Amino acid sequence: MTPLDLFTDYTLRNVALGSALLGVTGGVIGAFTMLRRQSLLGDALAHAALPGVCLAFLLTGSKAPLWLLLGAGLSGWLGALAVITVLKYTRLSEDAALGTMLSAFFGFGIALLTFIAGSGDANQSGLDKFLFGQAATIVAADVTVMAALSAVGLGLVALLFKEFKLITFDPTYAHTLGYPTGRLGTLLTSLAVIAVMVGLQTVGVVLMAAMLIAPPAAARQWTDQLGRMLLLSAVFGALSGVVGAVISAGNANLPTGPVIIVVASAVLLISLFLAPKRGLLWAKFTSMRRGRELREAMRRGVRP
Repeated sequence: MTPLDLFTDYTLRNVALGSALLGVTGGVIGAFTMLRRQSLLGDALAHAALPGVCLAFLLTGSKAPLWLLLGAGLSGWLGALAVITVLKYTRLSEDAALGTMLSAFFGFGIALLTFIAGSGDANQSGLDKFLFGQAATIVAADVTVMAALSAVGLGLVALLFKEFKLITFDPTYAHTLGYPTGRLGTLLTSLAVIAVMVGLQTVGVVLMAAMLIAPPAAARQWTDQLGRMLLLSAVFGALSGVVGAVISAGNANLPTGPVIIVVASAVLLISLFLAPKRGLLWAKFTSMRRGRELREAMRRGVRP
């Protein structure tokens, strides 16, 4: 396996492009969900997408990615609306609402998946791959669909960056300025659904949440500015996707989706330890230096 294979090998090129698109889209949109303290939202939306995949197959009898992704997106969006409705009209906490919807939708999806598997339909084979992803089956047409979804999601973020930034850091102030904070929040949640749609074929519903959390969490260690954080998160996500695809392609026994998540987790661990100012090693070094300065001041009899 050489770097040139990324451009010459048809399968590896498609898998790497699809994984990079997932990394960029998940990294940028996931940054907003993480900063709004809604990291579990991505997990809930990803799990809520499973019944949509199954219902799309039952209605169309086809495993065409476009239909399955549309079903997943609709189901994920309904899951998001269910969470918002529960939070608005009940006294349940956000974690409880997310956990409840995650379990309900995923359980329904598993029931449908079991029903389809026992139906005797030979065409259903491989549908269960949406649980953990099946990146090796990505073809050029799938990459085109993923690129279109990514363009919609990233385009809206670029267009409404100022509004999203304001409701993320100070929603009360945004409301007093007349911004429709409720609709903007719903739009951000809908963008997370788009990110889930982009990643379903690559990492599946179970692992998708990691691509919405790990790259933004790693980027947060390196900067305090939102613009730089979005850029770093996109780079970390794309890097994880491409490196994971290359490692998986070099060993037939390694599934692509889980390897991508492992690489993203490694990037996060490196950032947690080595990032300047926020990294654990930096904090340890700073603590040791202050202790040394304090002992030196006490030895000289002066106030530190």
